[in-house]
Amino acid sequence: MNRFATVFYDWSRLVAGHFTWAGPLAVRIVVGWVFLWSGWTKLHTLQRMIENFRDWGIPAPEVLAPFVSGMEFAGGLLLLAGLLTRFIAVPMMIIMVVAIASAKWAAVDSLETLLGFEEVSYFVMFAWLAIAGPGPVSLDHLVLRAVDRAPAEHGA
Repeated sequence: MNRFATVFYDWSRLVAGHFTWAGPLAVRIVVGWVFLWSGWTKLHTLQRMIENFRDWGIPAPEVLAPFVSGMEFAGGLLLLAGLLTRFIAVPMMIIMVVAIASAKWAAVDSLETLLGFEEVSYFVMFAWLAIAGPGPVSLDHLVLRAVDRAPAEHGA
């Protein structure tokens, strides 16, 4: 049993420890890219987005559609750069909750359906970034290092 633990737990933990920087970077690239382009598209089809917001019952669609579109674009850009990651993750989580509640909730007939929405996956990724941070391959890390507040690096 000890050999099993050594091979399957200790060895894999040691190897993975050298790649802890990759998880936050990969998530930031994926959600940053998706929301950068999603926001860009919404900003360029703003009238249609306002109508969608109106149809979904979101109040003040003339205000909130441009705001959300801009937040998605700016949030995607900031996530790609790893700048203000924890800060921007929170409004992005709120956007996902509102998207589910307003545009998708009528389709929820089971937990499986709810958890299958991509918005839930994005919500979880934003929550993880808000908690874990952007990782060492980020502008946040450089800023904190410049002011001598960088977290200890594990395996990076």
